[in-house]
Amino acid sequence: MRIEQEIKQKAFKDLFIKAQINLMFTASWMDQHTNGALKKFHISWQQFNILRILKGRHPEPATVKLLTERMIDKMSNASRLVEKLKMKGLVYRLECPEDRRKVNVGITEKGLALVELASEAIETRIRECFSTLSEEEAMQLNDLLDKLRG
Repeated sequence: MRIEQEIKQKAFKDLFIKAQINLMFTASWMDQHTNGALKKFHISWQQFNILRILKGRHPEPATVKLLTERMIDKMSNASRLVEKLKMKGLVYRLECPEDRRKVNVGITEKGLALVELASEAIETRIRECFSTLSEEEAMQLNDLLDKLRG
């Protein structure tokens, strides 16, 4: 459905404003689908992002600073997210022996198992969301988004 119909707006000031609104609306739409896929795992998109970063580094831990740098949502509080994941038994925290102010975070076996199942659920949902695009169109979309960010 066209963005005009989705938000019930007849016209936009210009094509760039329309593109910005369309991009934000679509990002929110994707978030809803992603969060829907994660609901049964009782984790948020941001928590899932932390788990995926840690899975990629496993068996090496990561500092909270590294997690913050690699997270997709830069506005998230990585320390708070790690604490929530720790309470669920999905990650562990270790003080860095060289610098006790630094905290290393690793993923537990339970976290590895959960991120594997959650990844499958999200990938299935993503394929459903993108089913209207060909591989060539998906590549074009990626190229345009990369170009937009400069």
